[in-house]
Amino acid sequence: MLPQVSLPRHGQVPPIEVEAGQLRSPARTPPSLFRFIWRVSARDQLALALLSVLVFTAGIAPLELQRRIVNDAFVGGAPGPIIRLAAVYAGLAVLAGLLKLGLNIYRGYVGESATRWLRATLLDDFRRIRPELCQAGTEGVEVAVVVDEADPIGGFVGTSVSEPLLQGGLLIGVLAYMVYLQPPMALVAIAVFSPQLVFVPLMQSAINRRVASRITTLRQVSVGIIDQPRAGAAAGSPQHERIQQVFTVNMGVIRLKFSMNFLMNLMHHLGVAAILALGGYYVVKGTAEVGTVVAFISGLAQLNEPWGDLVNWFRDLKVTQTKYDLISRAVESLRA
Repeated sequence: MLPQVSLPRHGQVPPIEVEAGQLRSPARTPPSLFRFIWRVSARDQLALALLSVLVFTAGIAPLELQRRIVNDAFVGGAPGPIIRLAAVYAGLAVLAGLLKLGLNIYRGYVGESATRWLRATLLDDFRRIRPELCQAGTEGVEVAVVVDEADPIGGFVGTSVSEPLLQGGLLIGVLAYMVYLQPPMALVAIAVFSPQLVFVPLMQSAINRRVASRITTLRQVSVGIIDQPRAGAAAGSPQHERIQQVFTVNMGVIRLKFSMNFLMNLMHHLGVAAILALGGYYVVKGTAEVGTVVAFISGLAQLNEPWGDLVNWFRDLKVTQTKYDLISRAVESLRA
């Protein structure tokens, strides 16, 4: 009977068997990112999804409270109801904050557990494969993959399901509330985000190509350090050219990333200006309340934040897929 070391908690390090001085593991690196996520955190993703529903539900309710407080203040309402509504608003803010705190801590735990699992499995794969192949130049790739590249992939696991559910729920809930209050003004809010459906995927695709190039080049730098530990990075040397290439690629990513942020912020502020103009017109004509305009301005801000978070999640998804595909190919290339 072989001695086994196993951890019962789902998503932790896979069981390892020891035989004849070698490591063997029944678990290997999954071939795709989504299979990896399912393998290491299926049950945790369900719990995170339920917690995300509670968070975005608690985040939508304050919009109606804001509208009522402002309207009661403008029409000269009694102070008692206003104070009670403000107290309810504060209570919801505390509840939403505590729920989000728990969600973020749980996400961090799931992400760190996934990173630990991935590193252990990759090390096991490399230790099993390398003695058979004895390929030169693989040490640098192993160091880069296990030490550096596994961390962001594991971190993404914690937000892979809960983040789009949370932010998407906020977007849909706030938009539905806006349509309920004032459909024409809700159309303005929708129009703010429509152009982003075009330029965000295009710019993100360009970022992904640069990320893949950067990872490949950094692996070559790692291989060079292992194979020629005394070689420097003098001008004109291969290592110098690789470092310069990484710099160029990183600057391209920075320009694209912040250009995307600029365009998204510009769309938001144009939307605020349009709602102020349209809402002010409706208030003057007597077809809308001041509290409705305040709720729309606040709602547009609440739309902008989850939309930005969704874009960041989409960016992380594509970048993480690129990184995981490179890791999977590196492992498969050693097996071939």
